[in-house]
Amino acid sequence: MTAALARPIHLRYAAPSELAAAPLHSSVRLSLDSARGPVGVRGAVRDAALFRDAMVTLATLLESDLRYKGRDRTAYLAYLMKQGKKATAAIWEAQKAYLEGALGGGAAGQGDGSPGARKAAGALDPVLTVHPDEVAIEVFSRDESAYARLAFASDLFEGREAAHGTAFVDLSPRIVEQIDRLRVYTKVELDAGASRAPGGAAPAAPAAPPTPIERSLEVPATWLRGFLQVQSAATLPAVSCELAPIDLYNALFVLRTRKAKKPPRGLRFELVPGKPPRLILEPWEILLEGHGPPYEGPPRVVRTFGRQRLLALSRLLPHVRSARAELRGPGLPVFWVLDLGRATLTVALTGWTDASWASAASFDALMPRDGERGGGALDALAGRQRALLRERGPLPLAALAAGASAEDARAALQLECLRGRVLYDVARRVYRPRELFAEPVDEREIRYSSPREAAAHRLLAAPGAVRPTKVHEIAGEGTEIHGEVADREAHRGFSPRFTVDLEGRVSDAWCSCPTFRRSGLREGPCEHMIALRVAYARDRAARDAQRTTAEGRALIRAETRTYVRREASGAEVVYRVSLDDRVVHLSWGTRGKEDPRHQRIWFDTDGEARDAYFKRLDALTSSGFVDAEASSA
Repeated sequence: MTAALARPIHLRYAAPSELAAAPLHSSVRLSLDSARGPVGVRGAVRDAALFRDAMVTLATLLESDLRYKGRDRTAYLAYLMKQGKKATAAIWEAQKAYLEGALGGGAAGQGDGSPGARKAAGALDPVLTVHPDEVAIEVFSRDESAYARLAFASDLFEGREAAHGTAFVDLSPRIVEQIDRLRVYTKVELDAGASRAPGGAAPAAPAAPPTPIERSLEVPATWLRGFLQVQSAATLPAVSCELAPIDLYNALFVLRTRKAKKPPRGLRFELVPGKPPRLILEPWEILLEGHGPPYEGPPRVVRTFGRQRLLALSRLLPHVRSARAELRGPGLPVFWVLDLGRATLTVALTGWTDASWASAASFDALMPRDGERGGGALDALAGRQRALLRERGPLPLAALAAGASAEDARAALQLECLRGRVLYDVARRVYRPRELFAEPVDEREIRYSSPREAAAHRLLAAPGAVRPTKVHEIAGEGTEIHGEVADREAHRGFSPRFTVDLEGRVSDAWCSCPTFRRSGLREGPCEHMIALRVAYARDRAARDAQRTTAEGRALIRAETRTYVRREASGAEVVYRVSLDDRVVHLSWGTRGKEDPRHQRIWFDTDGEARDAYFKRLDALTSSGFVDAEASSA
């Protein structure tokens, strides 16, 4: 149970990617890592406009970075210098260099040791995989919050010649800028791969010998962890809804013309069986009626985050035929699948950046427990599944069960996704072989993002050592969680607490440990806070699973649920029911139009209060209300 380490990677490109343009012909030459063998694809592009816009959108997602950027104070320092204040030119230049390198994107300064150079060298290059039926490129954003997979169908290329396999591709800003200026009215060819594809003629020799590009990277395990865990999250069951292109346009129009100055900043899906999905944008409560096919499934209200990153999809709107949103568990990514005809773009969006503290609890369920790793039946099942994928190509989960249960088969494939050997294609809902590296990733190396997270899971391994003691719902702010942690190695106990705001982020935290007393949160959360965060997420998931049984309901002593119903006039009625030992608290009203009414009912025993609480929830469900408390993604 060690903390994650960086993974050294050496990349070698025979030449930089480039666009060779002539008056009536253009050739896009993408250079691939030559260390992975003969991998490539070549052919004339039938829809050059689609190819151009999709590639530029993919590059936009790759370069997206919504992390906080400090203010540029160089102008103020220059003013101080003119006034004769103590602000030397050295300070000015040093701060300017830091802001440009560390906060300006980190594209400059390769190998100069600056913070920007280290950040640029930390992330892996895009991954290109040539399958028999498609060519796919995968990227992961700079702030580790957005994953995208662009798949071009084989019929997009006329005279397609391909060598199947996986390799890293040089998709530098220079080649993206050239593709953006691609003349789509001329003949356009794609030539991806340093070596000649089988059956095709060798490309014409350039006027000057190309300059090879070699780079050695130290890929942080936190980046690799996020990249693989997002794909592992794709294997989990999801609630899907179809949207029409105009629905996506309406949502992007609102996001582009308005700016939310206060939370919450979520995008809510109202899913009612037999009706098209509705979208509600917070905090304005703008209701967008859907125009897609009717939703089929149980009624749900799902609240998602990371909506601002959807603006990167604006350029593809003319090509979108349909959009599908796949909604998974609380805190997990929301997958958007755009059908572009001869191409498909799958985007996974999270509500955080840099794989933050909030994600530690969300992705905890994706990691195998210590007893499930390696050497057991799970590894044997995974080996059979990989052999089937190599032999028969893309397959759904049912075909890969190989005599095992669906849950065991999904767990084995999820483990292979974490190792980088299998990919789940969300668009086609099939598994595909995809070797990210020549050697598989050891899931133990990416299990923990820091030594403190490893220490937190050491505390969680001891039965009863970490337990939430109080969960307090704060109206309009979020949830305050108190807990107790018994550290047996330190022979003492600690009392962490934190507040989760309406967007799922930790807004305030405190702990009685020496680490917090020394530095607060400047060095990040202590292991006791992380342990309480994960324990609370596990406890909540266990309670949700037990709510359907009488035995599970008997264990619930404090809980709050929110139910909503959309009226014919468009108004949304919100009903909030809370159970606190022997008290049931009710509040209800129309969202945004009136102050909620309140009622507090006391009972003689906690059993009577619990029975009245669940009878009230059942009555709301039968009246057409939808539970909105347990459906956040």
